[in-house]
Amino acid sequence: MTDGLGLGDAYGATLSRIKRQGGDKARLGISALMWISHAERPLKADELCHALSVEIGSPNLNIDNVPSIGTLLTCCQGLVAVEKEASTVRLIHFTLQEYLLAHSDLFDAAHSTMAETCLSYLNSQQVKAFSTISSPDLQGTPFLDYSSLYWGVHAKRDLSGCAKQLALKLFDDYNSHISTKILLKAHTVYGVDVDKFSGFSGLHCASFFGIVEIMVGFVEIEDYDINQMDFSRSTPLHWAARNGQEGAVETLLRLDGIIPDEPDTNGETPLHIAANCGHEGVVKILLRQGLNPDIPNLNDQTPFFLACREGQEGMVRMLLEQDGVNPDKPDILGRTPFYLAAEHGNDGVVKILLGRDDVNPDKPNNEGQTPLLAAAGHGREGIVKILLERDEISPDTPDTMGRTPFWWAACLGQEGVVKILLERGDIDHDKPNIYGRTPLYRAARNGHQGVVKILLGRDDINPNTMDKDGKTPLDSATEEGYQGIITLLQPPESATPSLP
Repeated sequence: MTDGLGLGDAYGATLSRIKRQGGDKARLGISALMWISHAERPLKADELCHALSVEIGSPNLNIDNVPSIGTLLTCCQGLVAVEKEASTVRLIHFTLQEYLLAHSDLFDAAHSTMAETCLSYLNSQQVKAFSTISSPDLQGTPFLDYSSLYWGVHAKRDLSGCAKQLALKLFDDYNSHISTKILLKAHTVYGVDVDKFSGFSGLHCASFFGIVEIMVGFVEIEDYDINQMDFSRSTPLHWAARNGQEGAVETLLRLDGIIPDEPDTNGETPLHIAANCGHEGVVKILLRQGLNPDIPNLNDQTPFFLACREGQEGMVRMLLEQDGVNPDKPDILGRTPFYLAAEHGNDGVVKILLGRDDVNPDKPNNEGQTPLLAAAGHGREGIVKILLERDEISPDTPDTMGRTPFWWAACLGQEGVVKILLERGDIDHDKPNIYGRTPLYRAARNGHQGVVKILLGRDDINPNTMDKDGKTPLDSATEEGYQGIITLLQPPESATPSLP
């Protein structure tokens, strides 16, 4: 957006008209523009209307203060529109967003005001009352979700004294507050029933958002347990590490009595979690504490293992520089970091590890499945090509059930990988598993018509091979009712002789 196009002047003139409305109209118009341009996600029309009705610091929500969306649109003088399908409010053009963010003087302390608004909403008597109801009806509080999830984001960016006091008030009984449940449902990765959560304290929440000033207030309280565990055995340090809150991590690590390598429900330490999420800064801070960089979780998965699984290339390089990291260490299922990188399609990590002498790229898991097999079954065509170029990798190694990489690719309908492997002369493309079921049989059984068609064009594949139960690929497709595959597998009908 450039002023040379006249848009800047046009926006400025419209904003002047909004202000000249005076009173509530001017306030609503400017406030609406502030919320839309600074919100963490698009706001629903009813969310915005309720946000603008909040009286900061008031113990009650006044429904009579909620403006209609029509009133808001009028007050905004054409600068705001409503997306009909999503019912979200938006600015009329992306250049208006640029203009509003460039002219910060238009709004007075936007983020602190938004934090104060969210916290006032959460501290209201109407919202607090939900904590005593097992299944509350939240229809009348449309701003509850946004307030619960994002008050801390705004507060971290600009924490006013008012917002700090409102946050501490929220934390007085935070464990039972409805906003805690909303926050944890949105961010918990353990599959735990958060309706039964406990132990998620104000310090957990402040660490989650990385609001150091509020954290310090908590830890100054005598006898406060800085290692308190919540329902998933996560400490405040776990949550700070999970969200990449470097300042919060440093603050917690400076405290006497902090346990930096406490395991959670999955046996994962803050180091595991930060590595998994790719928070390199947090990992560097934790490693400076002298922590074991190769510590396993309950599944024998190390921080390095998790970084490879998630494709965190920078993290992988950094951890490889640490003494004591075994880059070929398998987990409880026998899967190495390289195996997981191949299975998940993390090309960059695969290339990094292939440059190491201490990594076996053909090492099978406990079921005899190699990284190539895992990549083939998941359709990772690029990685399959890379691995097939390596002399030390066998392209036709079966697992303990007799299933080869080609078998799995056909079974799971990975047509691209099937075509790549069909070009190899060192692969038995008709090799059955221990039950006598060939790749063609499994492709037919699973309804992968494209793969079946490809395989039937090969001279080295027998379409009539029976499994140990005496069933052919045609029998398998017939049982499943795949008519297209049945047609492909049926032998040509004998020509009917012409009558004299």
